[in-house]
Amino acid sequence: MKTTFQITPEGYYGEFGGTYVPEKLQYCVKELQTTYLKVIESEEFKQEYMQLLQDYVGRPSPLYLAKRMSEKYGCKLYLKREDLNHTGAHKINNTVGQILLARKMGKRRIIAETGAGQHGVATATVCALMNMECVVYMGKTDVERQYVNVQKMKMLGAEVRAVTSGSMTLKDAVNEAINDWCSHPEETFYIIGSTVGPHPYPDMVARMQSIISEELKGQLMEKEGRDYPDYLMACIGGGSNAAGTIYHYLNDERVNIVLAEAGGMGVDSGKTAATIQRGKLGILHGSKTLVLQTPDGQVIEPYSISAGLDYPGIGPMHANLAKQHRATVLAINDDEALDAAFELTRMEGIIPAIESAHALGALPKMKFKPTDVVVLTVSGRGDKDIETYLKHFGE
Repeated sequence: MKTTFQITPEGYYGEFGGTYVPEKLQYCVKELQTTYLKVIESEEFKQEYMQLLQDYVGRPSPLYLAKRMSEKYGCKLYLKREDLNHTGAHKINNTVGQILLARKMGKRRIIAETGAGQHGVATATVCALMNMECVVYMGKTDVERQYVNVQKMKMLGAEVRAVTSGSMTLKDAVNEAINDWCSHPEETFYIIGSTVGPHPYPDMVARMQSIISEELKGQLMEKEGRDYPDYLMACIGGGSNAAGTIYHYLNDERVNIVLAEAGGMGVDSGKTAATIQRGKLGILHGSKTLVLQTPDGQVIEPYSISAGLDYPGIGPMHANLAKQHRATVLAINDDEALDAAFELTRMEGIIPAIESAHALGALPKMKFKPTDVVVLTVSGRGDKDIETYLKHFGE
């Protein structure tokens, strides 16, 4: 039997995934599990979703041949430009789909968590579009380092709740969002922004983001005369942009998958978010996955210069890909990501999000052949990170 890296009907990728939620949420999660495929596989949903992706989000996103960087790294380097989507990142692909699902399920109140703010902005955007109440949980640390995105969310009509527990970052925002969901299960729909959480979220988010790899097939055929690359590269925190990039290529052995996680100050420094390098099997936010934790199972606070990768877990899809050696996972430190961001800016005139810069930071660690076709997903644009960039490099 051929190995498959897709999810099982029970919600597992290998040994990772599943549903581990409080009794109070069992009904909500079960309702989602029994509803989501019926809805998103219906012709009515597909038509409305694809129309919004085209007319509202601005898809398809371009596949751009980065000529100067191709020359430097000795390959044909294409950039999948998710930074050019409405709201400036891949996150909108998922929130458009989930808001349509929420509406079909009769939910009127939307909650979300956000780290870098891009998912929060994308959620607030579709809530404004669909006239729904929106509450976004965001760690106080991230509120301060992503000020512009916070203001955008408020302008769009969302209530932003700053979380002051723990390290006041993404993990803590998820905790508070789950607490809210437990308190208002009937009327609330929780739009999770990444391929994390209890089943069906990892699969649902991956399916919403799979438009990325679906487009790649046609774009590569047009540009290269074949519908697959030699390498796919993306950054991973929870892992939604990576899941979308690789979705239609998971079982294609011709395609090498390279994922970049946040090394922070270094994987051995104690200040890292390199979950695949340093994580152990555990339960986090309703899913069995790799988690940064102490020997007695307490979650270790992660660290990354990137708010979007500052998470102590990883999506179960990516945990399984790493364990099965289907993906190569590289830890990219803060300084490597910063250098890579400035390199893309100076060589191609594209300022990437600091999350995407981690994927770019993996390029110097690779050895390509001149004929290799490499696709790297620029998951977001760097407007939100300008202050961080300037602080580290000066004006």
